[in-house]
Amino acid sequence: MKYRTLGRTGWKISEISFGAWAIGGAWGQVNDRESMAALHAALDGGVNFFDTADVYGDGRSERLLAKLRKERPEPFYIATKAGRRLPQQTPEGYSRKNLNAWVDRSLRNLKTDTIDLLQLHCPPTGVYYQPEVFGILDDLVKAGKLRHYGVSVEKVEQALKAIEFPKVQSVQIIFNLFRQRPTELFFGEARRRKVGILARVPLASGMLSGKISRGSRFANDDHRNFNRHGEAFDRGETFSGVDYATGLRAVEELKALTPKHVPLSQLALRWILEFPAVTCAIPGAKRPAQVTENLQASNLKHLSPVVRKAIKAIYEREIKPLVHQYW
Repeated sequence: MKYRTLGRTGWKISEISFGAWAIGGAWGQVNDRESMAALHAALDGGVNFFDTADVYGDGRSERLLAKLRKERPEPFYIATKAGRRLPQQTPEGYSRKNLNAWVDRSLRNLKTDTIDLLQLHCPPTGVYYQPEVFGILDDLVKAGKLRHYGVSVEKVEQALKAIEFPKVQSVQIIFNLFRQRPTELFFGEARRRKVGILARVPLASGMLSGKISRGSRFANDDHRNFNRHGEAFDRGETFSGVDYATGLRAVEELKALTPKHVPLSQLALRWILEFPAVTCAIPGAKRPAQVTENLQASNLKHLSPVVRKAIKAIYEREIKPLVHQYW
């Protein structure tokens, strides 16, 4: 495993880390024993950064990470998120009362006195024009409840606005083979300001694993039932906003670029790591085998200029017209 520095924290974190959404729920059936085995496999493979949220399984994944900390002696970092407990997303909802309540709840779930990294969980754009919200986060750091804070965003515009606040240490943003716009402006600004970038949804909801087909069926509670046709309301998340049929067609072209015996998931993660501005990718996993497959991307050779050019061509032809200017 290789490590990169997260923002100005001084932390060296694993360039392939662990996204805990799937072990919380919303990705089909999940088993806590298997989830714990996946978490242990991540640590065994050199992962030292785990990303979760208070709404993943209503705190389920936070509690599993607390259990991991109890069972393993080595240090690791846990980043969680706050804001999606609001019944309706409004800037007014990010009040001192609510932020304190969300943080206190996560502290209890994580069984800790201090959260390593708290991220605002894709708040509405108006929040980034309210300096008082970031002042509340500063106060939570002073109170010892947070070590650092960052944001998770939906749009490049939000990312650029967020990093104007000097204590924002990280930005979590969708970045993958289907969502390449962040490279155009945001990456350069983030590097200039020494802000870490966490690449979320790195496998486009599993589409870039290469294991989903036209006949794949998902459990009723699986969020991948959305966006089968590139619905405008869901362009921000499921399959990175790409409609199902187009995604599958692009995947077949991408598979032709993968070296023999290398899964598409590893090529997709390796492509993300080609960008020095990225601190880490945070693929999810529910089983140890998935963790092991993801971690191998850290050991792949750099992609050749020919492969990178071919990837860009597929994006320009198949994907860019559908999603690029939305986010």
